[in-house]
Amino acid sequence: MEINENMQEKTLKNDEKTLKNDKNKDEKKNDDLFVLYEDNHIIVVVKPQNVPSQSDITGDDDMLSRVKRYIKEKYNKKGEAFVGLVHRLDRPTGGIMVFAKNSKTASRLSEQIKNNEMQKTYYAVTTKVPPLKKGTLVNYLKKDEKNNIVKIVPQSEQGVKRAELSYQVLQTEGDFALVEVKLITGRSHQIRVQFAGINCPLYGDNKYGKDKSKITKNLGLWAGRLEFIHPTTKQKMTFACPPLENTKPWDIFYMDKYFIR
Repeated sequence: MEINENMQEKTLKNDEKTLKNDKNKDEKKNDDLFVLYEDNHIIVVVKPQNVPSQSDITGDDDMLSRVKRYIKEKYNKKGEAFVGLVHRLDRPTGGIMVFAKNSKTASRLSEQIKNNEMQKTYYAVTTKVPPLKKGTLVNYLKKDEKNNIVKIVPQSEQGVKRAELSYQVLQTEGDFALVEVKLITGRSHQIRVQFAGINCPLYGDNKYGKDKSKITKNLGLWAGRLEFIHPTTKQKMTFACPPLENTKPWDIFYMDKYFIR
Protein backbone atom coordinates (compact mmCIF):
# COMPACT_ATOMS: atom_id res chain seq x y z
CA MET A 1 0.00 0.00 0.00
CA GLU A 2 2.86 2.33 0.79
CA ILE A 3 4.35 1.71 -2.67
CA ASN A 4 1.04 2.60 -4.38
CA GLU A 5 0.75 5.84 -2.38
CA ASN A 6 4.31 6.82 -3.33
CA MET A 7 3.59 6.05 -6.95
CA GLN A 8 0.40 8.09 -6.79
CA GLU A 9 2.22 11.04 -5.23
CA LYS A 10 4.92 10.82 -7.91
CA THR A 11 2.27 10.75 -10.64
CA LEU A 12 0.53 13.81 -9.19
CA LYS A 13 3.81 15.71 -9.09
CA ASN A 14 4.54 14.76 -12.69
CA ASP A 15 1.05 15.90 -13.70
CA GLU A 16 1.57 19.23 -11.92
CA LYS A 17 4.92 19.62 -13.67
CA THR A 18 3.33 18.90 -17.06
CA LEU A 19 0.54 21.42 -16.45
CA LYS A 20 3.08 24.02 -15.35
CA ASN A 21 5.18 23.42 -18.47
CA ASP A 22 2.12 23.66 -20.70
CA LYS A 23 1.10 26.92 -19.03
CA ASN A 24 4.58 28.36 -19.45
CA LYS A 25 4.56 27.23 -23.07
CA ASP A 26 1.30 29.07 -23.74
CA GLU A 27 2.53 32.17 -21.95
CA LYS A 28 5.71 32.12 -24.00
CA LYS A 29 3.68 31.90 -27.20
CA ASN A 30 1.68 34.97 -26.20
CA ASP A 31 4.81 36.83 -25.14
CA ASP A 32 6.12 36.28 -28.67
CA LEU A 33 3.39 38.52 -30.14
CA PHE A 34 4.93 41.83 -31.20
CA VAL A 35 2.13 44.43 -31.21
CA LEU A 36 2.82 47.68 -33.07
CA TYR A 37 -0.60 49.25 -32.49
CA GLU A 38 -3.98 48.38 -31.02
CA ASP A 39 -7.34 50.06 -30.48
CA ASN A 40 -10.96 48.91 -30.25
CA HIS A 41 -11.13 48.15 -33.97
CA ILE A 42 -7.75 46.93 -35.22
CA ILE A 43 -4.55 45.33 -34.04
CA VAL A 44 -1.30 45.63 -36.01
CA VAL A 45 1.37 43.02 -35.33
CA VAL A 46 4.66 41.73 -36.73
CA LYS A 47 4.68 38.19 -38.09
CA PRO A 48 8.01 36.40 -37.66
CA GLN A 49 9.39 34.55 -40.65
CA ASN A 50 8.40 30.87 -41.02
CA VAL A 51 5.18 31.27 -39.01
CA PRO A 52 1.90 30.64 -40.89
CA SER A 53 -0.67 33.44 -41.10
CA GLN A 54 -3.44 30.99 -40.20
CA SER A 55 -3.67 27.33 -39.24
CA ASP A 56 -2.63 24.76 -41.82
CA ILE A 57 -2.05 21.01 -42.07
CA THR A 58 1.22 21.26 -40.10
CA GLY A 59 -0.59 22.25 -36.91
CA ASP A 60 2.16 24.80 -36.15
CA ASP A 61 1.23 27.81 -34.05
CA ASP A 62 -0.05 30.55 -36.37
CA MET A 63 -0.56 34.32 -36.22
CA LEU A 64 -4.36 34.26 -36.18
CA SER A 65 -4.34 31.92 -33.17
CA ARG A 66 -1.71 34.02 -31.40
CA VAL A 67 -3.74 37.21 -31.82
CA LYS A 68 -6.91 35.47 -30.60
CA ARG A 69 -5.10 34.20 -27.47
CA TYR A 70 -3.63 37.63 -26.83
CA ILE A 71 -7.03 39.37 -27.00
CA LYS A 72 -8.78 36.67 -24.99
CA GLU A 73 -6.24 36.88 -22.17
CA LYS A 74 -5.73 40.66 -22.20
CA TYR A 75 -9.45 41.44 -22.00
CA ASN A 76 -10.44 38.30 -20.08
CA LYS A 77 -12.97 37.34 -22.75
CA LYS A 78 -15.15 34.28 -22.30
CA GLY A 79 -15.14 31.95 -25.25
CA GLU A 80 -13.13 32.52 -28.41
CA ALA A 81 -12.25 36.11 -29.29
CA PHE A 82 -13.28 37.39 -32.72
CA VAL A 83 -10.34 38.26 -34.93
CA GLY A 84 -10.76 38.95 -38.64
CA LEU A 85 -7.99 37.82 -40.99
CA VAL A 86 -8.15 40.33 -43.86
CA HIS A 87 -4.82 39.58 -45.60
CA ARG A 88 -2.06 37.01 -45.44
CA LEU A 89 1.68 36.69 -45.71
CA ASP A 90 3.27 33.52 -47.05
CA ARG A 91 4.71 31.35 -44.30
CA PRO A 92 8.39 32.15 -45.06
CA THR A 93 7.66 35.89 -45.36
CA GLY A 94 7.80 38.03 -42.23
CA GLY A 95 6.49 41.50 -41.55
CA ILE A 96 3.51 43.67 -40.68
CA MET A 97 -0.06 42.39 -40.60
CA VAL A 98 -3.30 44.08 -39.55
CA PHE A 99 -6.18 42.12 -38.01
CA ALA A 100 -9.76 43.28 -37.43
CA LYS A 101 -11.33 43.09 -33.98
CA ASN A 102 -14.94 43.03 -35.23
CA SER A 103 -16.82 42.00 -38.36
CA LYS A 104 -17.60 45.56 -39.53
CA THR A 105 -13.91 46.50 -39.41
CA ALA A 106 -13.00 43.29 -41.24
CA SER A 107 -15.45 44.16 -44.02
CA ARG A 108 -14.12 47.71 -44.39
CA LEU A 109 -10.47 46.62 -44.48
CA SER A 110 -11.28 43.90 -47.00
CA GLU A 111 -12.95 46.53 -49.18
CA GLN A 112 -9.78 48.64 -49.08
CA ILE A 113 -7.74 45.66 -50.23
CA LYS A 114 -10.23 44.96 -53.02
CA ASN A 115 -9.99 48.58 -54.19
CA ASN A 116 -6.18 48.55 -53.94
CA GLU A 117 -6.28 51.23 -51.22
CA MET A 118 -4.10 49.31 -48.74
CA GLN A 119 -0.47 49.93 -49.66
CA LYS A 120 2.11 47.24 -48.89
CA THR A 121 5.85 47.77 -49.26
CA TYR A 122 8.18 44.79 -49.18
CA TYR A 123 11.93 44.50 -48.87
CA ALA A 124 13.60 41.71 -50.81
CA VAL A 125 17.15 40.45 -51.08
CA THR A 126 17.98 39.08 -54.52
CA THR A 127 20.92 36.77 -55.32
CA LYS A 128 21.70 38.76 -58.45
CA VAL A 129 21.57 42.54 -58.95
CA PRO A 130 18.60 43.49 -61.18
CA PRO A 131 19.65 44.97 -64.55
CA LEU A 132 17.76 48.21 -63.88
CA LYS A 133 17.97 50.22 -60.65
CA LYS A 134 14.28 51.07 -60.94
CA GLY A 135 11.69 49.15 -62.85
CA THR A 136 8.24 47.66 -63.25
CA LEU A 137 7.58 43.96 -63.75
CA VAL A 138 4.41 42.79 -65.49
CA ASN A 139 3.68 39.09 -65.99
CA TYR A 140 0.79 36.68 -66.25
CA LEU A 141 0.80 34.03 -63.55
CA LYS A 142 -0.91 30.68 -63.17
CA LYS A 143 -0.96 28.65 -59.98
CA ASP A 144 -0.57 24.89 -59.84
CA GLU A 145 -2.73 24.22 -56.79
CA LYS A 146 -1.68 20.58 -56.53
CA ASN A 147 2.03 21.37 -56.23
CA ASN A 148 1.60 24.86 -54.70
CA ILE A 149 3.76 26.54 -57.27
CA VAL A 150 3.17 29.57 -59.50
CA LYS A 151 4.47 29.91 -63.05
CA ILE A 152 4.86 32.76 -65.52
CA VAL A 153 2.80 31.82 -68.57
CA PRO A 154 1.51 33.45 -71.77
CA GLN A 155 -1.46 35.78 -71.40
CA SER A 156 -3.45 33.53 -73.73
CA GLU A 157 -3.51 30.62 -71.27
CA GLN A 158 -6.75 29.95 -69.42
CA GLY A 159 -6.97 30.93 -65.76
CA VAL A 160 -4.05 33.38 -65.75
CA LYS A 161 -3.84 36.44 -63.50
CA ARG A 162 -2.04 39.67 -64.33
CA ALA A 163 0.75 40.51 -61.88
CA GLU A 164 2.44 43.90 -61.60
CA LEU A 165 4.94 45.40 -59.20
CA SER A 166 7.42 48.27 -59.11
CA TYR A 167 10.84 48.08 -57.50
CA GLN A 168 13.89 50.12 -56.61
CA VAL A 169 17.36 48.83 -55.78
CA LEU A 170 18.41 50.42 -52.48
CA GLN A 171 21.81 48.86 -51.94
CA THR A 172 24.12 46.19 -53.34
CA GLU A 173 26.68 44.00 -51.62
CA GLY A 174 28.57 41.84 -54.10
CA ASP A 175 26.01 39.75 -55.99
CA PHE A 176 23.26 40.57 -53.48
CA ALA A 177 20.82 43.47 -53.81
CA LEU A 178 18.39 44.97 -51.32
CA VAL A 179 15.26 45.90 -53.24
CA GLU A 180 12.20 47.89 -52.18
CA VAL A 181 9.10 46.42 -53.79
CA LYS A 182 5.62 47.91 -54.08
CA LEU A 183 2.83 45.59 -55.16
CA ILE A 184 0.32 46.90 -57.65
CA THR A 185 -1.47 43.55 -57.68
CA GLY A 186 -1.45 40.97 -54.92
CA ARG A 187 -0.90 37.49 -56.33
CA SER A 188 0.26 34.32 -54.65
CA HIS A 189 4.09 34.11 -54.53
CA GLN A 190 4.14 37.13 -56.85
CA ILE A 191 7.40 38.79 -55.77
CA ARG A 192 9.27 35.49 -55.65
CA VAL A 193 8.08 34.38 -59.08
CA GLN A 194 8.58 37.69 -60.87
CA PHE A 195 12.13 38.24 -59.63
CA ALA A 196 13.01 34.64 -60.46
CA GLY A 197 11.59 35.43 -63.90
CA ILE A 198 14.31 38.05 -64.51
CA ASN A 199 16.97 35.66 -63.19
CA CYS A 200 17.19 37.44 -59.83
CA PRO A 201 15.70 34.88 -57.40
CA LEU A 202 15.28 35.85 -53.76
CA TYR A 203 17.77 34.81 -51.14
CA GLY A 204 16.74 31.57 -49.46
CA ASP A 205 14.00 30.77 -51.98
CA ASN A 206 14.29 27.02 -52.43
CA LYS A 207 11.04 26.91 -54.40
CA TYR A 208 11.85 29.42 -57.14
CA GLY A 209 15.57 30.01 -56.65
CA LYS A 210 18.72 27.95 -57.05
CA ASP A 211 22.37 27.73 -56.03
CA LYS A 212 22.98 30.60 -53.55
CA SER A 213 19.34 30.52 -52.43
CA LYS A 214 19.93 27.20 -50.62
CA ILE A 215 22.35 28.51 -48.01
CA THR A 216 19.69 29.43 -45.44
CA LYS A 217 16.12 28.64 -44.47
CA ASN A 218 15.33 32.36 -44.14
CA LEU A 219 13.66 33.83 -47.20
CA GLY A 220 14.88 37.29 -48.19
CA LEU A 221 11.41 38.84 -48.16
CA TRP A 222 9.93 41.15 -45.53
CA ALA A 223 6.67 43.15 -45.43
CA GLY A 224 8.21 46.24 -43.90
CA ARG A 225 5.61 48.96 -44.46
CA LEU A 226 1.80 49.00 -44.37
CA GLU A 227 -0.50 51.96 -45.10
CA PHE A 228 -4.28 52.09 -44.96
CA ILE A 229 -7.19 54.27 -43.88
CA HIS A 230 -8.48 53.56 -40.40
CA PRO A 231 -11.91 51.95 -40.91
CA THR A 232 -13.57 54.10 -38.21
CA THR A 233 -11.60 57.34 -37.74
CA LYS A 234 -10.77 57.61 -41.48
CA GLN A 235 -7.25 58.73 -40.61
CA LYS A 236 -4.31 57.52 -42.69
CA MET A 237 -2.34 54.90 -40.75
CA THR A 238 1.28 54.14 -41.60
CA PHE A 239 3.33 51.42 -39.93
CA ALA A 240 6.94 50.46 -40.56
CA CYS A 241 9.20 47.82 -39.04
CA PRO A 242 12.57 46.47 -40.22
CA PRO A 243 13.29 42.73 -40.12
CA LEU A 244 13.68 41.50 -36.56
CA GLU A 245 16.05 38.62 -37.24
CA ASN A 246 19.71 39.45 -36.77
CA THR A 247 20.61 36.84 -39.37
CA LYS A 248 21.36 36.63 -43.04
CA PRO A 249 20.33 38.07 -45.39
CA TRP A 250 19.24 41.11 -43.38
CA ASP A 251 22.55 41.56 -41.56
CA ILE A 252 24.26 42.07 -44.93
CA PHE A 253 22.64 45.52 -45.07
CA TYR A 254 22.03 48.37 -42.63
CA MET A 255 18.25 48.00 -42.64
CA ASP A 256 17.29 50.64 -40.06
CA LYS A 257 18.23 53.58 -42.26
CA TYR A 258 15.45 52.67 -44.70
CA PHE A 259 12.85 52.90 -41.95
CA ILE A 260 13.90 56.21 -40.39
CA ARG A 261 11.70 59.02 -41.69
